[in-house]
Amino acid sequence: MRRRAWPALVGVAAVLAAGATAAARGFGGGNDATGPARGTLPPATATVSRQTLVDTRTESGTLGYGETTAVKGRLAGTVTGVPAPGTTIARGQRVYQVDNQPVVLLYGSLPAYRELSAGAKGADVAQFERNLAALGYTGFTVDSRYTASTAAAVRRWQDDLGLPETGRVELGRVVYASGPVRVDTVAVAVGDVAQPGQEVLDHTGSTRVVTAALDVADQRLAKKGSEVTVTLPDGRTAKGTIAKTRTVIQPAEGNDPAETRIEVTVTLADATVLDGLDQASVDVAFTASRREGVLTVPVAALLALAEGGYGVEVVDGAATRIVAVRTGLFAGGRVEVEGDGLAEGMTVGMPA
Repeated sequence: MRRRAWPALVGVAAVLAAGATAAARGFGGGNDATGPARGTLPPATATVSRQTLVDTRTESGTLGYGETTAVKGRLAGTVTGVPAPGTTIARGQRVYQVDNQPVVLLYGSLPAYRELSAGAKGADVAQFERNLAALGYTGFTVDSRYTASTAAAVRRWQDDLGLPETGRVELGRVVYASGPVRVDTVAVAVGDVAQPGQEVLDHTGSTRVVTAALDVADQRLAKKGSEVTVTLPDGRTAKGTIAKTRTVIQPAEGNDPAETRIEVTVTLADATVLDGLDQASVDVAFTASRREGVLTVPVAALLALAEGGYGVEVVDGAATRIVAVRTGLFAGGRVEVEGDGLAEGMTVGMPA
């Protein structure tokens, strides 16, 4: 079940209650900074304070490895090697084998879509050459042109992998991912016929992350780079950062209509706090709003003014006066207020 904290709604309820009390006591007031002094003291008081208000929303999340990505083969032949689920694969390592020759993982966002050979130009060439250089091969310039020098370096790479030394990178020989991957499921077995377009395996990222879903109306909370607080099953908390968001449409099921949600992926600043945990449910606190160094009063101190808006009853010794205020953020039972003459340290009345 999803858990939410709705401080703003609590605040509104309290405002309505305060307004009812104010009406019962006959409070009025104008838009002036101060109203006429009154002799009846309120039953309780509170202090105007200057502080930082933070409005948070809490949602349930799941600890795992994030979304899965399918690897589809481009080579024909026989599957002669597959990794076990849970295996981590890094740049330059074998993803699987066809006809006893490896398909290799490289890093990049552009998928392989053609054979690369001398004379080729483009962003895919630059991406491949960056990987070749990162693997320690030299003698060529990393740019967008596949030259004879690139082909020479490729032949050395192919020799190390046990591939025919053609100097060309055939389509299907490399698979690109954004970084190291963790094998989630394997769809083929050794001995199966490998066919172009066939799904071979699914993988995720190699680092554990927290995934949570938000309503579309709460999309403002899902800002990449924003900090969140994750509460683990044992009660410990950890700082996290929103690394990625995406829109997910959940199909209709039975009498439940289709639903659009915002899926948020959170990475933790200190991944060691997850040691000993596998998949688990956690709570993710998103910061909806934050106001630094503002004047605040308890929500219950707000009074509904006869002419509209809200005010507070300032207590000054044995006398009181009504100060009209403009309200801002509601959070944690307090509300941001601004009013002429209102200052930190003042005493305000609280309805019974």
